[in-house]
Amino acid sequence: MLYTGTTDGYRRDQDVFAPGITIEDDLAVLVRYSRGATMTYHLTAYAPWEGYRVMVNGSKGRLELEVVETDHVAPGATGLIKGDEPGRATLRVHPHWSEPREIPIPYEREGHGGGDARMLADLLGAGPPSGVAAAEAEDGARALRIGLAANESIASGLPVRIRHDA
Repeated sequence: MLYTGTTDGYRRDQDVFAPGITIEDDLAVLVRYSRGATMTYHLTAYAPWEGYRVMVNGSKGRLELEVVETDHVAPGATGLIKGDEPGRATLRVHPHWSEPREIPIPYEREGHGGGDARMLADLLGAGPPSGVAAAEAEDGARALRIGLAANESIASGLPVRIRHDA
């Protein structure tokens, strides 16, 4: 096998279906919160498409954010950290009973859309704060509890209830 590592140690395009790999190849999670809100999460871990889509539906309409970090990996380019694709971010507002509109937002190609550098600056004080409210430890704990419950549900085939005060 050709080593396709990078200087940061990330080894891309390894066999995600190999024995010993325990991450789910494809999964979907439905979360129902006690106040009635729902969240769906879908992960495809094996595809060369990298990015995310976030949609929020509310009483006044819908907000859609799409960030594409990598939309493909060209054959023969697997030794690169990323291919030559530029990446993009799109924000759309769909107000109820009004025409949708797109809001221009900046996109930085490096480090998860520039988020890695901003997060490190916030954490280590290496530069000005990002201006975005940082997640607190409790926010991380809540996200972790959802992930652990999702894994438990996958293993058991049953819904898992999480106490919000746990």
